[in-house]
Amino acid sequence: MIHSKKIILVVGARPNFMKVAPILQELVKYPEAFQPLLIHTGQHYDADMSDIFFQDLELPKPDRFLGIGSGSHAEQTAKVMIAFEEVCIEERPDLVVVVGDVNSTMACAIAAKKLCIPVAHVEAGLRSRDWTMPEEINRVVTDAISDLLFTPSRDANENLLREGIPLERIHFVGNVMIDSLLSQISKTENRGTLRRFGVKAGNYAILTLHRPSNVDNPDVFMGIFNVMIDLSQELPIIWPVHPRSRKMLEQLGLEHHIKNNQELRLVEPIGYLDMLTLNRRARLIITDSGGLQEEATVLGVPCITLRENTERPVTVEAGANRVVGNSPDRIRAAVLSILNGNSNRITIPELWDGKAAMRIVEVLLHLNSWS
Repeated sequence: MIHSKKIILVVGARPNFMKVAPILQELVKYPEAFQPLLIHTGQHYDADMSDIFFQDLELPKPDRFLGIGSGSHAEQTAKVMIAFEEVCIEERPDLVVVVGDVNSTMACAIAAKKLCIPVAHVEAGLRSRDWTMPEEINRVVTDAISDLLFTPSRDANENLLREGIPLERIHFVGNVMIDSLLSQISKTENRGTLRRFGVKAGNYAILTLHRPSNVDNPDVFMGIFNVMIDLSQELPIIWPVHPRSRKMLEQLGLEHHIKNNQELRLVEPIGYLDMLTLNRRARLIITDSGGLQEEATVLGVPCITLRENTERPVTVEAGANRVVGNSPDRIRAAVLSILNGNSNRITIPELWDGKAAMRIVEVLLHLNSWS
């Protein structure tokens, strides 16, 4: 009798949820082949928001919650490694699947690999070549030690081959986060999200900010903030505020500016389906998030990325994304250009078709060995 393979799927932060959900849903279709376990490290954890995301994405309650919490990069990585090592020793999985590029991704990959447990990395091969980004370090380290590397785009394959990863470990499967988007988008049709936020389709922008390069330097943050105040006179801007941005707003005493400006609308973090509804109907998206660049591309919404580089150049090639940095003049020029009708024709990248998880599970079903 063939025993099913025990597979641990790791989530650590909300961007991971959208990537793991389709894989888990695909694995449970093969109970004779796989025994999946969902482990939440709790790297980013807000009870209300995590519950909303799990509900929206139809994710089951995690089999284990490690409760790691926040801390410095080293502190958080170390805590995850210690806690996850215990899980691996107890569960003895046949494979550990990590997704994305957060600290939990790298920490769990290292812990598993040191126990000689095969590791699969979903969303492998993305590179910004910006070593000031903690995520870039997480990506490169995780890819270097992974046994299976599932890539979302052709350029990711090229990056891995250039770094000496053997071709047989690399599998181009498409973008698993788009699986979640396409499977859930019908639920946005009749949601009252726009009415609740008091905006009309095509007549508002979405703003998200969380990267240290944008929000930890008061001068940079103030420059972006002032541009948003100006641009909100052109169209309303909905800004789900990340805790890091909230801290800087309070530190700089900017609340009174916002109270006097009804068109820059600061809101608490939003659940997956409400955010997808807002993104889908927006005139444009202004962000420093990697995932939103991808969502904007598939939704056909112009995106302005407030970074000097992107690990997702395929979104630029697709015509959806403009990478402008955090200079107020460049941000203003890019937004006004789009508002004046200067948008590119947007194409959908190869294999961003909602079937990435199916391809991942096909590989797992047909490979004789994962290490």
